[in-house]
Amino acid sequence: MIGFILAKKILSLFLMMAMGAVLVRAKVIRVEDSRSISLISLYLITPCAIFSAFQIEYEPQILKGLILAAATALILHIFMIILTKILEKPMGLDAVEKTSLIYSNAGNLIIPIVTAIFGKEWVIYSTGYLSVQTILLWSHGRMMICGEKGIDFRKIFMNINILAVFAGIICFILRLPLPAPLFDAVDSVGVMLGPSAMIVTGMIIGSLDFKKILSYRRLWFITLLRLIIYPLIGVAFLKFSGITGLVSEGATILMITLLAMTTPSASTVTQMAQVYGKDADYASAINVVTTLCCIFTMPLMVTLYQM
Repeated sequence: MIGFILAKKILSLFLMMAMGAVLVRAKVIRVEDSRSISLISLYLITPCAIFSAFQIEYEPQILKGLILAAATALILHIFMIILTKILEKPMGLDAVEKTSLIYSNAGNLIIPIVTAIFGKEWVIYSTGYLSVQTILLWSHGRMMICGEKGIDFRKIFMNINILAVFAGIICFILRLPLPAPLFDAVDSVGVMLGPSAMIVTGMIIGSLDFKKILSYRRLWFITLLRLIIYPLIGVAFLKFSGITGLVSEGATILMITLLAMTTPSASTVTQMAQVYGKDADYASAINVVTTLCCIFTMPLMVTLYQM
């Protein structure tokens, strides 16, 4: 049942993406305009969505569930990093492929999906995965892309989304609710996350040459790993490790973690590839194809998890 609801929600997000693509194809707006929307989404909409998720009544059980979600996210990321390292030499994986396999586009997709399927009160558990991924993406992921050894801790802990998580946790634990007008403003802005992210993705897709995208011979192999192989092992771990029984509603909390893992490759990889002179076109192609295919693979993984 949840798999069907998920498919419908993903389809609605894809229709939003199609709107962005049509606007670019019709030359109503330029693909360059997507940068402004991306900046608004990154520095305003996403932090608002994350922070508002913590504006719920404090319960120790919720905190335990959040800790479980974060710990499980860390385990899954470690697994993906190790598996990618094992596959690197025999499969000849390059920096863009490795980073695209490990890091997902959960930041743009998971909050609107969780809100639609489970309700806003469950969004708090998605921040466990988002926090772990943000820290690793701007440390381990960045090092893979740029080839540097050092970690820029300032970029990690001054990331606006990490700051939103820290601020949200403090307000949650100390029971500090926002004044009603301020909460309404923050919450209303956060609701725009799904539409804004998908419209931007659609604008990018609308500007792409699909003949060039399909010319990448390894693209489907990377898509298979990102959307099928890695998530299948994640499903097996979550189903048979017994960790779902550690907290109340553990099965649902970890389903949210699984959803975050099964989203397409991270769009941030494309941005990093542009900055550090890697193959940004290839990174974008992986992001586009995995985004288009996830409408089928995400419901499948949820259905397998529930069996």
